[in-house]
Amino acid sequence: MYRVEIIANQSVQEDIIETLEENIPDFLYSVIPLVHGRGRAGYKLGTSSWPEVNFALFAYVEKKDAPKVKAIIKAVKKQFPDEGVKAFFVKAKNPEKI
Repeated sequence: MYRVEIIANQSVQEDIIETLEENIPDFLYSVIPLVHGRGRAGYKLGTSSWPEVNFALFAYVEKKDAPKVKAIIKAVKKQFPDEGVKAFFVKAKNPEKI
């Protein structure tokens, strides 16, 4: 199992989520809708000087679904090369529900 962290420009949020839901049955996730910060391309602070903002999506996916997530993110990055789409995968050891 992997923890997936996707951080991207808010303009591609709908594209990413819809594609993940269409291609991975029972894809479960949490979204932080407004994420401010600085990346290689500059600031995204939601201000008049730096008007753009990011979103963050967190999910746990089975090992078999990780390649699908990677392919989806690569496709979105190819479609929107200037939008700052990043995905990080961390191996989750026996996640425990409390």
